Amino acid sequence: MSTRIAVVTGASSGIGAATARHLAEAGFEVVCAARRTDRVEALAAEIGGRAVACDVTDAAQVATLAEEVGPRLDVLVNNAGGAFGLAPVAESDPDDWRRMYDVNVLGVLNVTQALLPALVASGAGVIVNVGSTAGRLVYEGGAGYTAAKHGTKAVTQTLRLELFDQPVRVSEVAPGMVHTEEFSLVRFDGDQAKADAVYAGVPDPLVADDVADAITWIATRPPHVNIDELVIKPRAQAAQHKVHRV
Repeated sequence: MSTRIAVVTGASSGIGAATARHLAEAGFEVVCAARRTDRVEALAAEIGGRAVACDVTDAAQVATLAEEVGPRLDVLVNNAGGAFGLAPVAESDPDDWRRMYDVNVLGVLNVTQALLPALVASGAGVIVNVGSTAGRLVYEGGAGYTAAKHGTKAVTQTLRLELFDQPVRVSEVAPGMVHTEEFSLVRFDGDQAKADAVYAGVPDPLVADDVADAITWIATRPPHVNIDELVIKPRAQAAQHKVHRV
């Protein structure tokens, strides 16, 4: 049997890097794609995969990714994403909203379009889009991000309908509070105090490995099994607005 191939976008840190490691442990050759070349090269060397510098919002770089992958692909994890800012609607910077839509929605579109022929060619392809509980509920200050992640969910559900007769499964993993080294830090433009406050007092938030484990489980189900969506939250988080803190 030929080696199964997986692509993980946003693989330079957090959930993406953890997913690349988990998929490699499950026997996949992983193409690690991200903007930060040094990080994905180090990760690829660690897990025996391949590194590709790729900004998912750049059509030319996505085309290069598709060329590197080749004619057959078994798993695509659209993980690249991000949140920028936490301002109310009345004070939001439209550029922040544009950046969030570009990476969380158009990035998924770009990569999926480019790699879909290879997924079909595998005979049992899997697309796992990394969404968020923010794609199901809204909260004050989060309109730009929740709108973008609702977009991720809509793209996923539409793909599921459009590919129903193709040998490709389509899934979304929607995490709640995941404590990674960069997500909140990026959201607050490098303000460590604000980033730390998000998780202050929360006993055992999710970590990247928890989500990576769920993604790998979805990707390794039998070909006739489609996990449409999987919402995963820490026990301490009952909802976006209801979190136990000690």
